[in-house]
Amino acid sequence: MPYRSSLARPSALLSRACVLAVVFALTSGCSLKTMAVKTVANTLSDTGDVFTRDDDPDLIRDATPFALKLYESLLESVPNHVPLLISTCGSFTQYGYAFLEAEADGLDSSRRAEATALRERALKHYLRGRAYCLRAADVRFGKGTSAALLQDPVMAIAKARKDDVPLLYWSAAAWGAAISLGIDRPDLAVDLPSVRALADRALALDPTWSKGGNPARARDHFKMAVEIQKGLSPGPYVTLATGVAVPAQDRQEFERLLKEALAIDPEKDPSNRLVTLVSQRRARVLLDRIDEKFSK
Repeated sequence: MPYRSSLARPSALLSRACVLAVVFALTSGCSLKTMAVKTVANTLSDTGDVFTRDDDPDLIRDATPFALKLYESLLESVPNHVPLLISTCGSFTQYGYAFLEAEADGLDSSRRAEATALRERALKHYLRGRAYCLRAADVRFGKGTSAALLQDPVMAIAKARKDDVPLLYWSAAAWGAAISLGIDRPDLAVDLPSVRALADRALALDPTWSKGGNPARARDHFKMAVEIQKGLSPGPYVTLATGVAVPAQDRQEFERLLKEALAIDPEKDPSNRLVTLVSQRRARVLLDRIDEKFSK
């Protein structure tokens, strides 16, 4: 899964939803309504840490579905709003990873059917998120870009600039997460070169964006991700443990990485407290289920 320093942009959505309702009630005529929607869309797409500094992951889990539907409702009126498309893409991707896939990982073998259903739902969220990012790419780089990403991904995003890094990052994150869960689906697996091209371009343009790294090549960029984040995020450790140590069946490395993730103090980076807590919750679950990850 994609790791980053902050959850996607649902900042202050619950309080602003009330404002949105008032704006719609007071405006008449399509042009005024569109202007109002664009204003709200711009506000909701701005960076913020109202959610990411929260210390209650369950509260955020319950609030996020409302945020997702609010984003989609706004996009009905402003379908080409690139920042909101990116935020919607990121929100679906992170909800799928932080709450659906993570919950599936926490279920024991006796609840396999429930775990499968959760992973299938997470996959749908990743694909839904990817669709919004591809829409944004078509708006930003020209119609047909999303199709070109499948044929010649490097050329398709050759004109991307530093300001486009959020779009590149979330496109790669959503797409890569879908491939990870749908590894048995050839129609997804063949798209891996597109994911790598997106992630590599984002990394080349701004390796420090959102204190991130490149999830497509976890081991290559693990050290850099830790350095950029100053060792304050458990995300790289969990990603390397699940993405590299498990496939390699390296139980010792898996256990070491997750223990390092759990040793991080969430209060040392308050603006990303929620991300740290969610990642550490997953690390604990993975350690509890360690025997299921490795052959005897």
